[in-house]
Amino acid sequence: MKAPESAWRDWPLDREIVLARVIDAPRNVVYAAWTDPAQIQQWFGPSGMEIETREINLKPGGVWRFDMVAPDGTRYSNRMVFLRMDAPALIEVEHGSDQDNDPGKFRMLLTFDEQSDGKTVLTLRQMHPSKAQRDEKIGFGAVEYGGQTLDKLALHVAKLRSE
Repeated sequence: MKAPESAWRDWPLDREIVLARVIDAPRNVVYAAWTDPAQIQQWFGPSGMEIETREINLKPGGVWRFDMVAPDGTRYSNRMVFLRMDAPALIEVEHGSDQDNDPGKFRMLLTFDEQSDGKTVLTLRQMHPSKAQRDEKIGFGAVEYGGQTLDKLALHVAKLRSE
């Protein structure tokens, strides 16, 4: 008997970065931290970065335009276009620099899986346009900076729960 075709056969793993974190909060709380404009601006970005928002509309079709500002004043322009939101389970965005037709923009899929103990497994998948661009982002620190961002999210949610 021939084995069935794998659903993963055409999945371009060489273009993907995957980060996951268990967060000690129900998924509706974690999801709200991503979709509430007041909250996301408090925790988003790597350690030491400040967020300066120019436009924020966190709904399907909405855009978040912001700069991440490093301690030395270096500014990194960002634009997220929210493509799909299924509360409290899933968010899909395009993320890149704040320019039209950014060749380096990538697709990001966030899934929020609630565990029986009330914790949430947040999985963040980045799908880059090419293996070379993925490798460039890894070299730039995407994994480390993504981990720092998820750490900041976990601290933000823990603070909310203690208040």
